[in-house]
Amino acid sequence: MAKEKFIDRFIRKLDAMDSNSIQAYILRLSREKGFLETVFNAIKEGIVVIDRRLRIRYFNKAAKELLGLPDDVSHLRISRLLRNVNWKRLLQEDENEWYRVSRQEIEIFYPQRRVIQFYLVPHEDNRENATVILNDVTEMREKTLSEIESGKFHIISLLAAGVAHEIGNPLNSLYLHLQYLQRQCAADTLNKEELKELIDVAKVEVERLDNIITQFLSAVRPAKPEMGPLDLKEVILASLNFMRREIEDRSVEIKCSWPDILPKISGDEAQLKQAFYNILKNALHAMPEGGTIEILCSHDEDFLRLSIGDTGKGISAQEIGKIFEPYHSSKKEGSGLGLMIVERIIREHGAEMALDSVPGKGTVFTIRFPLYGKRMRVLPAPADEALDFFEDIKNDDEK
Repeated sequence: MAKEKFIDRFIRKLDAMDSNSIQAYILRLSREKGFLETVFNAIKEGIVVIDRRLRIRYFNKAAKELLGLPDDVSHLRISRLLRNVNWKRLLQEDENEWYRVSRQEIEIFYPQRRVIQFYLVPHEDNRENATVILNDVTEMREKTLSEIESGKFHIISLLAAGVAHEIGNPLNSLYLHLQYLQRQCAADTLNKEELKELIDVAKVEVERLDNIITQFLSAVRPAKPEMGPLDLKEVILASLNFMRREIEDRSVEIKCSWPDILPKISGDEAQLKQAFYNILKNALHAMPEGGTIEILCSHDEDFLRLSIGDTGKGISAQEIGKIFEPYHSSKKEGSGLGLMIVERIIREHGAEMALDSVPGKGTVFTIRFPLYGKRMRVLPAPADEALDFFEDIKNDDEK
């Protein structure tokens, strides 16, 4: 049973009360009204009470300032002030759902431009009225946008500075070699062997410039992956074949282990080749004196698991948290964009990537791809699986 209100008790007892009691009750009622109005107007959110015809019945100080309400609102409807709200549809919803379906942000332009978050609350004891709660989120939105713009500018500045630095090295090398070529031509002392050597150096530097530009464009203007069924084994073998010369030059052994038949994944072949190229390149640079790259594939009903491990110098715990940041590189010749691009490509393929590294032992990238035709679901990566490769190395060392 609902608790009887003070005003209802007062009216019921009115006939049995003397004038002094009535005066005391009215004074008490007046004090309660004054107290409630003080609290009501102290609330920082705007509060507007409306009826089913959207007429404004009551409002607090915050709502008056936010919406520029006049003292007399008998002619005003809330729909004239908050125009971007489908009031007819909203009032037809179940009252218990009002808070959920009404909560939204709208922009108003009178008395000044503001962004308002509002929602509708029903009155349990009076179905003819409802309360509109208004919250001014203008400053919060402007701060968020400012932080986003500041972040974008910082990233662009970082990328531009990095590209300028990276391009400067091969350009300087090209300039010096062209100067030497110019002097030799002027002295007429250039032979074919020297000419060939200078051209070879120039070609290498031009290729390096092209790679820097390609990496930069991939970072700042990423293409959306064109997904389709892929045989991951073929993509990996193509990436290895592309890098065959560099693998041989560094005396690196490649070990591959996968089932005879691998289920297909959903992916973009060109982007995944780029991702694997960057991971393999990173592994090769970690083993200047040679070593081993081991590639393992396995799968279950939903996922294909790929791990690429190397026996390089490894990465410290402090560095692991930074390697996916733009222009963070431990290599003098590195652009610092490769692993950032890898992380983006893997993420956009709906895959998960984990990195584990032991300084002095090596690094393992573990990637889990959803199988083609399977609905993606996020699963926690086993913490100890990436360390299996290091245990194998340790066992080999002890033999």
